Amino acid sequence: MSDAPPQPPAGGWEPRDPTVQEPGGADAAPAPAEGRTPGRPDRPGTPPGREARSGRRAPRSGTGPEPGHGTPPGEGPAPGRAPDPAPDTGQAPGPGPVGHPTGRRAPGTGPGSGTGTGTGTGTGTGTGTGTGSGPGPTGPDRPREPKGRKRRRRTGWRRALPTWRMLLGGLLLLVLLLGGGFLAGYHLIEIPPPNAAATAQANVYLYADGSPLAQGGQVNRESVPLERVPRPFRQAVLAAEDRDFHTEPGVDPGALLRASWNTLTGKGTQGGSTITQQYVKNYYLGQERTVTRKVKEFFIAIKLDRATSKDEILEGYLNTSYYGRNAYGAQAAAQAYFGKDVQDLDTAEGAYLASLLNAPSAYDVGARPANRPRAAARWNYVLDAMVQEGWLSRPDRDALEFPAVLPSHPTAGLAGQRGYAVQAVNTFLARHGVLTEKALAAGGYRITTTLRKDRVDAFAEAVKAQVLDRLDPQNNPTDQYVRVGGASIEPSTGKVVALYGGVDYTRQYVNNATRRDYQVGSTFKPFVLAAAVAQGAATQRGERITPNTVYDGTNKRPVQGWTGAAYAPANEDDASYGGIPLHTATDRSVNAVYAQLAVDVGPEKVRRTAIALGLPADTPDLTASPSIALGPATASVLDMAEAYATLANHGKRGLYSLVEKVERIDPAGDRELPLPAAGSGARQAVSRAAADTTTAVLRGVVEGGTGTAARAVGRPAAGKTGTAEDDKAAWFAGYTPDLATVVALMGQDPKTGAQKPLYGAMGLARVNGGGAPAEVWAHYTGTALDGTPARDFDLELPKGSEIKKKDERETEEGTEEETGERTEEAGAEDATGATAGDRPHPAEGPQAPQGPQAPPGTPAPARPATDTLVIE
Repeated sequence: MSDAPPQPPAGGWEPRDPTVQEPGGADAAPAPAEGRTPGRPDRPGTPPGREARSGRRAPRSGTGPEPGHGTPPGEGPAPGRAPDPAPDTGQAPGPGPVGHPTGRRAPGTGPGSGTGTGTGTGTGTGTGTGTGSGPGPTGPDRPREPKGRKRRRRTGWRRALPTWRMLLGGLLLLVLLLGGGFLAGYHLIEIPPPNAAATAQANVYLYADGSPLAQGGQVNRESVPLERVPRPFRQAVLAAEDRDFHTEPGVDPGALLRASWNTLTGKGTQGGSTITQQYVKNYYLGQERTVTRKVKEFFIAIKLDRATSKDEILEGYLNTSYYGRNAYGAQAAAQAYFGKDVQDLDTAEGAYLASLLNAPSAYDVGARPANRPRAAARWNYVLDAMVQEGWLSRPDRDALEFPAVLPSHPTAGLAGQRGYAVQAVNTFLARHGVLTEKALAAGGYRITTTLRKDRVDAFAEAVKAQVLDRLDPQNNPTDQYVRVGGASIEPSTGKVVALYGGVDYTRQYVNNATRRDYQVGSTFKPFVLAAAVAQGAATQRGERITPNTVYDGTNKRPVQGWTGAAYAPANEDDASYGGIPLHTATDRSVNAVYAQLAVDVGPEKVRRTAIALGLPADTPDLTASPSIALGPATASVLDMAEAYATLANHGKRGLYSLVEKVERIDPAGDRELPLPAAGSGARQAVSRAAADTTTAVLRGVVEGGTGTAARAVGRPAAGKTGTAEDDKAAWFAGYTPDLATVVALMGQDPKTGAQKPLYGAMGLARVNGGGAPAEVWAHYTGTALDGTPARDFDLELPKGSEIKKKDERETEEGTEEETGERTEEAGAEDATGATAGDRPHPAEGPQAPQGPQAPPGTPAPARPATDTLVIE
């Protein structure tokens, strides 16, 4: 093979047709030398896989071979390839620039060769020689791309417009982002626990007969199972809110897009939410209007629809939706607008409630009659939708009339006696470990009380007639201090059947039936008598104590047998009675006698007896001292009613209860909570003999003692009056065989809460237990027992306890009926804490009057100044 490069023929080489096999083509090509890559004979070590490629573009005229495609000098054409001829221009070719990016050869004068060493992708080789300027040989022959029309460049504002390629790419990117976001949201957002507001319900308080008493708790809601909601009401809700509820997958993308578009274009804010989404908002998330909440709502609705049945979702929606008038849930709405339970709604009423879901205040015709046209239009819309869906026939729809809606008024809530009753019931439940205060505050319980509505109303009427109607706070400043408390218990069952806590819970918040801050006065004395009989106590001279035992009733007589501080209580109005039978001393409420009786029995034993009968052990000022008999303890009206009911029940005491039944309200089924029953755990607090003896003595108080106003009840009764220190409270505690009731009037400053004397209240010089309290007691008891046959007490008295005819040995000072009694402050224990009742009594002879006695008709001398209390 010659080293000289081939010369082009005259007229130049013809372009090679790549489809024609050249002589000495691939079949005749020699194998490449060792260490060289085929197609690149002069470049040993060419990486594998870089094959020679054909169809390369020929260089332009006057250019050398493409970089990387020219054949080095001294080599022939690439195997299987003919050299590309160069045109003869009559001039010697000049050397081409080596490595020029375009593989061009500059024209020159003289022979030369050009080699391409650039970065072209062809693998052919070639050399170019000749004279003149002309195209040199090229590497692999690639057809020249036709020279087309240049693309017009966009100018001006057109440059800002996206091309269709950009639009298509953006759309694809958006689809990818949305798809990825949906998958991420579905997997990352879990169904959360219910929010506290959604699970909170009202506590429903009922009277003993099941009629509504009050509602308490954080929210006016009572959840009900779906089967209690009439089908027409359910269908009306679907017609108004979501007709595709049973077929959609929890969300409605079309509705969401329409709502979003209308919001963006200013056509109004629309929800676009399905019932499932609304339920998710109500039950799981809350009402805040944020994008985050809406996104969560979307994904939770989809998941909830897959995990929960449609009936469960609809039930939850009906129980959590707001219907206006502070009513959450269908049951509360039915009561608020129609005064009936949800299961009793008819189709027209159900359609009205369904129409309220869209905008409760706009469609409440009871609150604003002007709303009737728009409410009727919405109501008709709901009914027509029911017809379209096949849920209501046209004739039935045409027969319906717009329902009569109850007028709107402030919810009764806890006004009147309701709040006092709820407070007492909640305290009872917490004290007995049935429910905690936190659980009660959260709500969701149906509590049936032992209270009887007729007797609660009777109590309120008695207080109004005997006290409130006689008050004139505008002209008598003392009248503004008057407060009334009352409680009534059935002795045989232990059920609290009536409470009176005050004039109105929203005006006087403190419950006068359960407060423990007023002295009970002489209403405590029956507990001392019961303790004496139960303990078989004896006088200081060793005589067994009976109702006929004679005591010295001299005013300020020092008690005997007490080793503590000297104690000599004053009688009411400093009256002296001399020797007086115990039953008569009870009728007259003689303090001197009962202080000595407490010492004879033992103050600690008296204290234990009072607790056994029903007073709480932690009652303030219930201390073991001689003054315990005169009532410095501050038990509540309800506490005293429990103790007197035990006496009426022959000394047997069970659980005194305010609650009949407690149920946890649950759509899946109400669950009853365990509750100690009224009367349960009954035991003999004191012997029947002691209780019946006390009852026999207390009958005399009503028949001829300080409590004769109670005789107006018109049936056998027993009771005791009491007046606190400085006339700050006046009491009457009494009972018949069927009912035990306690009434107290208390003096309290409405501004400061300080206790105030009742001197001058209701136009009276003094208020005492035998006055207004006994009158309220008689009025209430007579009404409460109206229709109940009157019956006498069934008493079993021990021998010697029968009450004999009263001995008229009392002095003139003791003939007046009680207008209030006085006692000294408690505190006569010795240094060791022992009481006289626990030590032997020295012999005691008949007590002589202390000092000269005033002749009959002489006014009692003025009391010397002492540091004693004045209580009954």
